[in-house]
Amino acid sequence: MKGILLKVLSVIIFVCMATCIKAAGSGIATGQITFYRSAFAMVPILGFLACRGQVRDAFRTDNVLGHVVRGFVGILSMSCGFYGLVHLPLPEAIAIGYAMPLLAVAFAALFLGEIVRLYRWSAVVIGLIGVLIITWPNLTLFDEGGFGSSKALGAVAVLLSATLGAVAMVLVRRLVQTERTHTIVLYFSFSAAVFSLATLPFGWPSISWTSFLLLMLAGFCGGVAQILLTESYRHADMSTIAPFEYTSIVLGIVIGYFLFGDIPTAAMLAGTVIVVGAGIFIIFREHRLGLERKGARKHVTPQG
Repeated sequence: MKGILLKVLSVIIFVCMATCIKAAGSGIATGQITFYRSAFAMVPILGFLACRGQVRDAFRTDNVLGHVVRGFVGILSMSCGFYGLVHLPLPEAIAIGYAMPLLAVAFAALFLGEIVRLYRWSAVVIGLIGVLIITWPNLTLFDEGGFGSSKALGAVAVLLSATLGAVAMVLVRRLVQTERTHTIVLYFSFSAAVFSLATLPFGWPSISWTSFLLLMLAGFCGGVAQILLTESYRHADMSTIAPFEYTSIVLGIVIGYFLFGDIPTAAMLAGTVIVVGAGIFIIFREHRLGLERKGARKHVTPQG
């Protein structure tokens, strides 16, 4: 339950971060957005560590390569996600991003050896069909507008972001076995800021003070949410907490409608219902399995 609560809190704050990025405007380079998000994320992280007297300790690690790889994959996922966020309505960007927790369940089974049985595999497949329903109207824009269609490219970018994000979740799940939460979060924000600076030669346009403040707030929210998300992996299997990503859709629809005038389409709502239904089934299945495991432990006869 602690892992689930931390996951839900991180999702809410991540939605606030996405709102700030979308409100900042579409004329900002993706690498520029990523830099501000990563750099200012270090403010709450370092502040949190300073209050606990753990700043120096947070930089100590025996797995620098693991942090660099996680940072590189994470920055690619983040950049693709920000591109899609700017070019798609907020609810659609969030809904398509739901492919990430579904893929995370599959990747957890394939790469971490977590047990995922037939019922959950079926839910993952059904959920991905729901993601396809949400995405398909945007993908068909390739036929109408060619590869220059911003919404079509945005949909592809979010799908790619979801895939890379699921890989990053697997890498984090491995890191938490030997690394402290604050070390993982700090190294990610630092490496992401450094990697995003590589896009500076491609041109970063000047931005208004309003956009700057929004990106700064987005980075702050991202830092807080990243701490909560990473900590959640310590208290539950990835396949258990991943479906709670779906709690963001309600906030996304409300914020998208009132702030940006985004009206959910029939395809988006239908696909979202399928995806969320698959997620709820996974949650229910995990609950049943947890009760069965607890009951089995109670009936084990002590030996000796």
